[in-house]
Amino acid sequence: MENDDASALQRARDFRRSSRRSFLIGSGAAAIVTADLAFTRYIQSQRDQTRILPLDDEDARVRFPNDRWVLFPGYKTSWEEGLWILNSLRPVLSQRGQMAVMGYSNTGLDINNVVATMNRYVDNFRLEKLYFYGHSFGGMVAVEVAARLQDRGIPVELVFLDSSPSSRFDVRDQRMFDGVVLLYEAGVRVPISLRGTYELGERIVHKNERTWSQIVDQTLQQLSPLAPSSELIQSESSYIYHFDVSRFRLSLGDTKVVFAGNPNDGVVNYTTAPVGWARGLPDNVVATDFVTSGALPAHASPQWNAGIYQDIVRAVQQEYVPLPGGGGRRSYF
Repeated sequence: MENDDASALQRARDFRRSSRRSFLIGSGAAAIVTADLAFTRYIQSQRDQTRILPLDDEDARVRFPNDRWVLFPGYKTSWEEGLWILNSLRPVLSQRGQMAVMGYSNTGLDINNVVATMNRYVDNFRLEKLYFYGHSFGGMVAVEVAARLQDRGIPVELVFLDSSPSSRFDVRDQRMFDGVVLLYEAGVRVPISLRGTYELGERIVHKNERTWSQIVDQTLQQLSPLAPSSELIQSESSYIYHFDVSRFRLSLGDTKVVFAGNPNDGVVNYTTAPVGWARGLPDNVVATDFVTSGALPAHASPQWNAGIYQDIVRAVQQEYVPLPGGGGRRSYF
């Protein structure tokens, strides 16, 4: 009987120690999650306003005080990744102007707000020449902003479309895309954790488009507190879904539009997208045959393939927006 009592007492002590340990571990994990959520909310709250983020370059500042390249980021692209993309193109873009990124608000993509932000930026810096880089879906936004600036008498010299869809029908994963828009327009917001899990699976399925290192990098970016909000991503989906390039057919003045893409693109249909742009903007599209051969991922990836993209952008600038006295010259790659 004494042995049974001793055993029972020992089990009670062990249970108490185990419970205390489990409680402390659970409390610690909960505290970490709570802190992470609080930090995420803080970061997200700092991005409620649409902002234009500069990428400083002293030489460009001296040479081009009133000229700008503005990058319009693609789908699910954070402010930080937008600056990373821009920095990868700095050696060539800085040969025509200073550089900046349009940072979309986490409260959702509001094209009127984007246009108003661009108007204030032009006025504040007394800009004289503008060049737009449309990264993936950002090409749609760049074209609309250019058209609406034209209404104010502010011409955009060039819009460079980096693997940009001309309509929702150029997006390859139609079922996922339609589902995101349906949820958004029904008022349903997708949790970031669910979104991150889906996107990881999507990248693994399309493993041939990127290295394992790139899969890990992209997934961590989407799960980071710095990642765009679900509200922004779903509103971007809705914008793509309703975009109609034909609305801008007579609104771009003398703006030149150039498309570059990749036959191996698994996100945007390389065959239909340039045709859609050329058909929709026949007076403005001047080239659709620039190919980002060898880029991995194949879709809109200057940040990982700087050399390939720099060569193409350099050729585009020399041909379509040459410096005074420089003349135009077409290069093939």
